[in-house]
Amino acid sequence: MLVMGTRAVAVAEMREIFFAGGCFWGVEEYFSRIPGVMDVVSGYANGKTDNPSYEQVCSGRTGHAETVRVRYDPRRVRLKTLAVQFFKIIDPVSVNRQGNDVGSQYRTGMYYVRAADRAVLAAVLADVQTRCQGKVAVELLPLRKFFPAEEYHQDYLKKHPGGYCHINFDSLRDLPKEVGRIDPAKYSRPDDATLRRNLDAMAYAVTQQAATERPFHNAYWDNKLAGIYVDVTSGEPLFASSDKFDSGTGWPSFTRPIDPSVLRMRQDASHGMVRTEVRSRVGNAHLGHVFDDGPKAAGGLRYCINSAALRFIPLESMSKEGYGDLIPLCQGVDASER
Repeated sequence: MLVMGTRAVAVAEMREIFFAGGCFWGVEEYFSRIPGVMDVVSGYANGKTDNPSYEQVCSGRTGHAETVRVRYDPRRVRLKTLAVQFFKIIDPVSVNRQGNDVGSQYRTGMYYVRAADRAVLAAVLADVQTRCQGKVAVELLPLRKFFPAEEYHQDYLKKHPGGYCHINFDSLRDLPKEVGRIDPAKYSRPDDATLRRNLDAMAYAVTQQAATERPFHNAYWDNKLAGIYVDVTSGEPLFASSDKFDSGTGWPSFTRPIDPSVLRMRQDASHGMVRTEVRSRVGNAHLGHVFDDGPKAAGGLRYCINSAALRFIPLESMSKEGYGDLIPLCQGVDASER
């Protein structure tokens, strides 16, 4: 097993997808290197028997395929991206063979556990078919069975760096930058005269002069409606309601931003304390501070944000205001997977 990333991810937040791409040693190592993938396990999938051994699977009589279970954080990497990368390491038209390995246990497949995932995978498969001369031989099926392989197969290439591997890792260089889901070019910072004209006194004091509003006496500290919170100065999306929690402090608190790149951090030594200030990327507006006393299951961070620095856009208004692509984030789901 492999755990990646700098923050903890609750099991309930993770998704899983199963890829059969020939010998699982290389496939496991490949996916373990993709940011947002939290755990990869080698095993045997969609056969007729329970708890098969490696020798039994190699006999070809169990019907299992060497498969890896990929658990990933859908807020950091898209299912579509994982599927696209999968096709970069297999020969999609080869039947029961990948690299030097031959047999039904080395067939290729994508096995899903969420019905909604099928459409995402099918779209990627169809695109690959348009670029192949032969018929794509990759199975697209629901996962019926999966059994982890013996321990010596897990993280095999980490234990044996020179071990056999039939795939090329060069395509990892082409990974898209998943965290860049918010395009800064769509937003702009108004000049000071415009800010003074459009913001109320508290919003101006908070965003431009780093003031702090009163706890429990602000617009959103106890807001429980679904929607997103945007920078009041620029409109750039910052936080989703699905990441908001009651910290008991009297200010809106979030476990993470929609996209880490929309925030800027800097040391704040004011008021006799050393804290980490949070500012917006495009608007360069003071938002609040981030602390490490948040919910541990969600990464342990608490973004303590002034309501006056935010504008809340309820779920039902997001499409009208131009944020329709972010609607699934209010339920903690990546928009690309809907």
